[in-house]
Amino acid sequence: MFGENPITRRKSRRIMVGRVAVGGDAPVSVQSMTNTETTDVAATVAQIQALENAGADIVRVSVPSMEAAEAFGNIKQQVSIPLVTDIHFDYKIALRVAELGADCLRINPGNIGREDRVRAVVEAARDRGIPIRIGVNAGSLEKDLQKKYREPTSEALVESALRHIDILKKLGFEDFKVSVKASDVFMAVAAYRQLATQIEQPLHLGITEAGGFRSGAVKSAIGLGMLLAEGIGDTIRVSLAADPVEEVRVGFDILRALRIRSKGINLIACPSCSRQEFDVIGTVNALEQRIEDIREPLDVAVIGCCVNGPGEAKGAQIGLAGGNPSLLYINGKPDHKIANEKLVDEIERVIREELQRRRNQGDTTPDKKVFPIKLTG
Repeated sequence: MFGENPITRRKSRRIMVGRVAVGGDAPVSVQSMTNTETTDVAATVAQIQALENAGADIVRVSVPSMEAAEAFGNIKQQVSIPLVTDIHFDYKIALRVAELGADCLRINPGNIGREDRVRAVVEAARDRGIPIRIGVNAGSLEKDLQKKYREPTSEALVESALRHIDILKKLGFEDFKVSVKASDVFMAVAAYRQLATQIEQPLHLGITEAGGFRSGAVKSAIGLGMLLAEGIGDTIRVSLAADPVEEVRVGFDILRALRIRSKGINLIACPSCSRQEFDVIGTVNALEQRIEDIREPLDVAVIGCCVNGPGEAKGAQIGLAGGNPSLLYINGKPDHKIANEKLVDEIERVIREELQRRRNQGDTTPDKKVFPIKLTG
């Protein structure tokens, strides 16, 4: 029902975070981060599994101590999704989690200390095929950059990133990705735009400390959306002061809106008005809860009246045009009428039947790029 995707993606070096490709022509991946105590292995494993069930491609785990590193080893044995370890300052922790199976090390080489320590971490990563993520944040810039720029700026973020990048490059290590995050949307966007022209490595996008669920989702959608629409970005993390599962859902909502990825149901719904023939908002909320486990792509339209309803319903793979009773369309054709008190049950049934039909015919996948996206060098 949509036209061709106009996005031309920046061409970047491809790295592997466990089984997930990041960069090159790989789909933009969605990740989140646990907020449990890493030393609480059971709670952390449960949260990682919840994030995986929500569709996350990659999960990051903070490892602030050697005790947490040992706990990470136990966690890694119990999950299958790629795990990034978040480490600051202590190179010994990085060496230990590399031994224990980390799929990526989030560690800024300039903060580790002496050159021999940096070299040890880089060699451990190289020997095990583990990429590194350089993560620059406006709230933790180096003191000399704070003095030079007086306040966080996009230029300061990029200068910090290039310092860390230079260390890895001098050691002949190219398998890294970079983030330059700020809570200010324009600062972050400007920094990513600048950095995108200076390196070939993949970029990890995020608006850091974006806020609570609603405000953070809006800020992330604006900032990440601006960059992704320009073809910048290879993996994203939506940072919310909310359940991490919501970060994953919002991340995929952003990618779906830009027609970059289509994991799960694309639910098209009217905002409702006095023309509605049924409770649109209640129906949509109930339907979303029923179908949140679905990973296959499918366009579903729920429209409350006969003004826009038939057009939207015909354009979706499954669509409902409000009436009394309402009319359900399947693949653009009127199929049957539904009593309005049975809408949620019937729409869910039809969705699952349609997906099963496609599985039987082999014409659906759990996730796909909605439209081919051109790459530019």
